[in-house]
Amino acid sequence: MSALAGIKVLELSRVLAGPWCGMTLADLGAEVVKLEPYEGDDTRGYGPPFFGDALDDISAYFASCNRGKRSIAVDLRHPDARPLVEALIRDSDVLIENFRTGAAESLGLDYAHVHALNPRLIYCAISGYGRSGPDAQRPGYDFVVQAESGLMSITGPADGPASKVGVATVDLATGLNATIAILAALHQRARTGEGQYIELSLFDVQLQGLANIASSVLFTDTEARRCGNSHPTIVPYQSFDAADGAFAMACASDRLWARLCALIDRPQWIDDPRCAGNADRVRHRDWLIPELAQCFTGDTVASWLARFEAASIPAAPVNSVRDAVMGPLATARGLRIDADGIPMIASPLRMSASPMAAPRRPPRLSEHADAICAAHGIDAGPLRSAGAIR
Repeated sequence: MSALAGIKVLELSRVLAGPWCGMTLADLGAEVVKLEPYEGDDTRGYGPPFFGDALDDISAYFASCNRGKRSIAVDLRHPDARPLVEALIRDSDVLIENFRTGAAESLGLDYAHVHALNPRLIYCAISGYGRSGPDAQRPGYDFVVQAESGLMSITGPADGPASKVGVATVDLATGLNATIAILAALHQRARTGEGQYIELSLFDVQLQGLANIASSVLFTDTEARRCGNSHPTIVPYQSFDAADGAFAMACASDRLWARLCALIDRPQWIDDPRCAGNADRVRHRDWLIPELAQCFTGDTVASWLARFEAASIPAAPVNSVRDAVMGPLATARGLRIDADGIPMIASPLRMSASPMAAPRRPPRLSEHADAICAAHGIDAGPLRSAGAIR
């Protein structure tokens, strides 16, 4: 039995952070009802590519974060929809929403209203900048939060412009933090019988997610800088060019440094005061990195990776996404899955006593409306005719 079998989740979120949380809970076995806007989740139109053709409402983006869910599209402002929405709330263990601040109140879906309907409900609110504070009313998307949180300022070439990360890392981290909080709240509810309110913002999550970079700024009150593919406080920990391409190497301890020195026939560097310890190597990186780079240009990536592997020095090729997704490691780990012909990347979670739920394809818009209504004793026909649901 999956870990969250029997847990019911009502997802009133769209785009990525909330849906990523909902999909993670579905992977863990929860029953997730995705209550979409009448026109559907925005990401249904984020393409191409689409599954089938452009008229299909399953884009690759939507598929990446919505497997395992059932869908019903509802006009939340339509009075005829209210009995169905309240029935879903009463029947749920968890509610996830990412409305603009104030929208939940205008819809009668804020925590005070839903708590009165279901005191055991765990309510998770996700926003760009928090439900309180000076920026509570601002809309928030991953890209602008990457800029505002400082993440872009430390991403990209050292001598180039600030750059966003190539995937929506702020949304993903927020979805995972929301999942952690929900699981903790479910654990507490098992003791107390009471639900609770959870709030996360993209900005809060990413500022905390700056980790050692933010900590260094707090320690020194000096600006963080871009380092390209190198590391600000570990040397050597970056990419290097071989004769036919690039590889990444993570020499993150003095023990690994000694192995590297032996491997490249530079034993004198082990005791050289300019690079004997990591702090020394960081201070003298402008001398050391060019010296190291010269060592690697005379042989191929494959040859260097074989030598690093023999010496247990962490290193890897700089793959394309296709290389990684279609490669032998992803194949061996079973990370490519298929549900009704839709290819997806599997959950990375592995639990010995609680297997992940069998993958089910992402839903088409309002695909399960009739079944969801019927499960709550409601006839979908009149609601659809009135324009309350699709």
